[in-house]
Amino acid sequence: MGIKQSRRAISQGQAAKVFLACDADPELLESLAKSCDENGVPVEKTCTMAQLGDACRISVGAAVAVLLK
Repeated sequence: MGIKQSRRAISQGQAAKVFLACDADPELLESLAKSCDENGVPVEKTCTMAQLGDACRISVGAAVAVLLK
């Protein structure tokens, strides 16, 4: 979770799949989506911030979550 941690995992080849919240600020996630495309990491954009937060077992919403290899 987290933009910086996610960006690092993607650039270091540790990300198997990235989940971007469909209701998050598009400007915030645009560079992450581009990085995923450049590194061949699949992206899913069907979850809301609340759903991603629940999936990560945190009490707040999450704009991004990364499934690590």
